[in-house]
Amino acid sequence: MATIRKITLRRLHLPLIRPYRLSYRTFETFEPFLVEVEDDEGRTGFADAHISPGSSSETRQDGWAFLDRHLRAAIGAEPAEAIAATLAEFEQSKVASTALVTALEHLGRDPLLTISETIALPLLTPVNETEEGKIGAEVESWLAQGFRTFKVKVGKDVDADLSRVRWIQDAVQGRASLRLDANRAYSREQGMRFAAALNPEGIELFEQPCDADDWDANGAVAGVSTVPLMLDEPICSLADIERAGAMPGVGFCKLKLKRFGGLGRLKDGLDAVRAHGMEPVLGDGLGSEIHAWMEACVARTTIRNAGEFNGFIKAKERIFENPLQFANGAIDLAAGYSPRLNRETLNRMTAERVDYTSQGRT
Repeated sequence: MATIRKITLRRLHLPLIRPYRLSYRTFETFEPFLVEVEDDEGRTGFADAHISPGSSSETRQDGWAFLDRHLRAAIGAEPAEAIAATLAEFEQSKVASTALVTALEHLGRDPLLTISETIALPLLTPVNETEEGKIGAEVESWLAQGFRTFKVKVGKDVDADLSRVRWIQDAVQGRASLRLDANRAYSREQGMRFAAALNPEGIELFEQPCDADDWDANGAVAGVSTVPLMLDEPICSLADIERAGAMPGVGFCKLKLKRFGGLGRLKDGLDAVRAHGMEPVLGDGLGSEIHAWMEACVARTTIRNAGEFNGFIKAKERIFENPLQFANGAIDLAAGYSPRLNRETLNRMTAERVDYTSQGRT
């Protein structure tokens, strides 16, 4: 069996076209960890994942340290051994674990990454404007670009959020569906007041109103909401999906590759969402082109709604030499597509790099 000969770990610095505002943080750059692996037969693989400060207890410092430890141990090991060792400590650093595991899955040419038939995968896009007079023009621009699902960030002020949602509904006029996302920012009482007051016209779902660990608060909001609730941050395992499926009013679960530890594990999770009577949504809006490609590959056979793996269109530059094709609001995955890293761009976007070989760490 082939063994791992070399690994390169990078922290990338990917500037965005415009600031990406969430309730807990505004991003002007994405900083994913990229893992490149090579075995002693010359085969290569790569993957990345972005630790979002404030999204969970996982920190970039801890994630980097986790990877450093596991990459040292992986040199000379068989890929399957390195995957097993990493997943044995998955709970210590979910995002970092996923970056390494999926790089090894790419090295092994996981069948989920094989595009057998050309397919178009629609994406959603965020509505950024907050002023009533500017929302209409933005909506028309997105519609003209082919988007038919819009993400609306809420969670700061119930009354202001309700007004903005109404303005967007008026501008859309049924031509697109809305996903509302509070990013865990509401209290139980705020979430209930907001959800109960919504006009459901054109609203597909309301995402994660309360703290990820407060299942009771999220359940209370789901119980009074005029639209189905979607859980996001709490969903990291099959047990979480089963628990969500038992909550009245929860109609969706959003999964992200970086929280599931691997391509096959992600597919199993998405299939489980539907098996428990809910609809799966997939995607990390903070992911790079690499992460979007991997999520899109899994999405081909698992989801039937707009993907949220749209982080790559927020970045000023692409990472691939043969970029993901994006047109009319959708990723076009061509049969046989296999991405290649653009080395010039990659080196320019690298903020930190460490190489691991049998001779040690450099």
